[in-house]
Amino acid sequence: MSQTAKDKYVRMTTAPVPRLVGELAVPTIVSMLVTSFYVMADTYFVGQLNTQSTAAVGISFSVMAIVQAFGFFFGHGSGNYISRMLGARDYRSAETMASTGFFCAFLAGLLILSVGQLFITPICRTLGSTPTILPYACTYLGIVLWGAPFMASSLVLNNQMRFQGNAVYAMVGIIVGAVLNVGLDPLLIFVFDLGIAGAAFSTLVSQVCSFVVLVLMDRRGTNIRIRFRNFSPRPALLKEIVLGGSPSMCRQGLSSLSTILLNVAAGGYGDAAIAAMSIVTRICMFINSFVVGFGQGYQPVCGFNYGAGLYHRVYQGFWFCVKTGTVFLFVFAVTGYWQAPAVVSWFRADDPEVIAIGARALRWQLITLPLGAYVILCNMMLQTIRKPVRALVMSSARQGLYFVPCILLLPAYFGLQGVEMCQAVADFCAFLTGLPMALPVLRQFTATSSPSVS
Repeated sequence: MSQTAKDKYVRMTTAPVPRLVGELAVPTIVSMLVTSFYVMADTYFVGQLNTQSTAAVGISFSVMAIVQAFGFFFGHGSGNYISRMLGARDYRSAETMASTGFFCAFLAGLLILSVGQLFITPICRTLGSTPTILPYACTYLGIVLWGAPFMASSLVLNNQMRFQGNAVYAMVGIIVGAVLNVGLDPLLIFVFDLGIAGAAFSTLVSQVCSFVVLVLMDRRGTNIRIRFRNFSPRPALLKEIVLGGSPSMCRQGLSSLSTILLNVAAGGYGDAAIAAMSIVTRICMFINSFVVGFGQGYQPVCGFNYGAGLYHRVYQGFWFCVKTGTVFLFVFAVTGYWQAPAVVSWFRADDPEVIAIGARALRWQLITLPLGAYVILCNMMLQTIRKPVRALVMSSARQGLYFVPCILLLPAYFGLQGVEMCQAVADFCAFLTGLPMALPVLRQFTATSSPSVS
């Protein structure tokens, strides 16, 4: 073991947990906020064009969620394993897993690109495009799909560096892509008059550039180098990826499904409803990105210390993150509830119907927003310590077990209000589910040196 690796091990297993999580969380929070910001930037600039373009970006988001699902599947699956191996001081296994996860994700992105380009029109129709939205959705999605391989493998690099405790390097790649996207959006959309195609090209260019920067960052510091000779898709490693990454795949895949069902349900009330729900989804994603980033700062601490058998530090870090995240989300929920119409109008100021629908939906979601900190941290902890069944339940709860039935049933009884309130109901049910999923594991951390709850 190199001296640098020894120093990292000592730091991850002995430094005060709140300070350590805070230090690791800062770059991941910045990365998450910046990523959410540039997703919102697309929505904002496209929103200056027309309601159909705004809705088209929302329609396309479900496909990008599928790309993200594969990126997180291979990124979290390999990253969880890497952090545990580093905690156990097995560096050779960590190196092999890093390259295997990266190249598998790139191949998955190529597959999504190929299928997407072959069936672009039927895919857009299935996603909920109305006849007026369809041409805009096909244009936008047809362009951004070319970035699928780069997006998927970038997410793997980002997560692997984060799980190694090197989130600053991952942050650099994310920020470069985000800043480029925000700068190119108005230039290509308005100056070059490319409309929604300009937003798509901006996203594509930023994804490719972010990928290049992340590859360069991976070659710096104590990051494990990606080398093709270490690519080894043997069953034992793939099994580890499946066990560690399935909750992320399930969560992101269900997010894509829920977005499709949301767009289909909202489409029954016109293009304005689709645009409004798309805007609200982006706003809540941006707010939650703080807690997600904070949780991502906790994950390497969790993985290292779980691998080292220091379970009390896993417990301490979990509750520190939950308390901090809950306070943060509560402040945003109160402020956002009061200013909901003004917040939605930032994205579509000249369409009163979009503002009215969006403000009601946003207020519904903000009611249960503070509960999200516990739900997010439960999922991350259970996934990192490889409790696959419990992690899978938690990752499925918010967007699958509860949202899908809600979006299928509530609009039938409450109309448009049923669409607006679905996410709030699902979030509350996910919180209740998280209590029996995580609390027994947490109690065992304080009662035994060898947790066995599966």
